[in-house]
Amino acid sequence: MLSFFRVIKFAFQDMGRNFSLSLMTVVILILMLLSMNTVIVVRALTQEAVSTVKNQIDVSVYFVPTATDEQVEEVKAYVSSFPEVVSLTFLDKDKVLEQFKETHKENENIIASIDELDENPLGPTMIVKTREPSDYQKLITALTIPEYEDVIEAKTFGDTEQAIDRISVITAQVEKAVWVLSGLFLVIAFFVIFNTIRVAIYTQRIEIGIKKLVGATNWFIQGPYIMEAFFFTCVSVASSYGLVYMATKFLDPYVSVIFGGQYFLTNYFESNILLLIGSQFIVVLLLTIITSGLAMRKYLRV
Repeated sequence: MLSFFRVIKFAFQDMGRNFSLSLMTVVILILMLLSMNTVIVVRALTQEAVSTVKNQIDVSVYFVPTATDEQVEEVKAYVSSFPEVVSLTFLDKDKVLEQFKETHKENENIIASIDELDENPLGPTMIVKTREPSDYQKLITALTIPEYEDVIEAKTFGDTEQAIDRISVITAQVEKAVWVLSGLFLVIAFFVIFNTIRVAIYTQRIEIGIKKLVGATNWFIQGPYIMEAFFFTCVSVASSYGLVYMATKFLDPYVSVIFGGQYFLTNYFESNILLLIGSQFIVVLLLTIITSGLAMRKYLRV
C-alpha cells in the first residue's frame, strides 16, 4: 500500500516537472474526444431527422366520386393485407370536402364554385403509412392494376426517398471528414503522449537505472507513468464531456425547433451517459497506457 501511494506521489511530481507537456497532452486528448463526440452528435441528429421525415410521409389514394362502398372496402382490405402497411386512415366524401373548404377558405372563388354544385365533386381518400419510404412505390405499383382503374382516380406521395438519400449522403460526408479529423488528433495524441513520457523518463534516466540495479520492480518504475496515463484519461474525458454537455444545452433550443420542441441532444446524452463516457474512457485509457508502455520499454531493460 505504501508503494502505491509513492507511485501516485511520483506521478504528480513527474507531471509537475513537465507541466506544459502534460497540459498539451490533455488538450490534444480533449480535442480528439470532441471530434469523436461530434460524429456521435451528427449521427444521432441524422437518425432523428430521417425518423422525422419518415413519420411525416404517407401515400394518399384518391377514389373517384362514383366509387361504391363495396369497391372502396375491397381496396381497403387489399391494402391492409400488405405487411408493409403500418396504418390506414379513411376519409369519406363529406370529410374530404370539409378539409378542402378549410384549406381554400381564403379563396372565395373556389368556395363559391364548390357551393354552386349540386353534388360533392370529391371522392373518398385513403391515407396509408408504411414501414419504410421504399415501400410506398411498391404499394402504388400494387394498386396500379386494371381492376382498380375505374375506382382509383390518383395515387400520390412525396418524393421522400430522395430527401432521405440526400440526408444520408451529407451525413456520410460530414462523418467522414470528422473521422479523419479524429484520426489526426489520435495520431497527434499518440506522439505527444509518447514524447511526454520519454522526456519524463529521460530526465530521470539515471534514477531509473539505479532503481533497477537495486532490484526495483517494473511496476514501481512504470507505475507513475501509468498513473499519469490514468490522470490524463480522467481529466480529458471529464473535460470533453462537460464541454459537450454545455454545447448541447446551447444548441438544443435551436434543434428543438426542428424536432418538435423536445430537447433531443440533452436527452440523448443524458440517457446514454454511461455508455458514452465508459467507451471513451476505455479508448483513451488504452491509448495512453499503450503509448506509455512503448515509451518506457527501453528503460525497463536497464
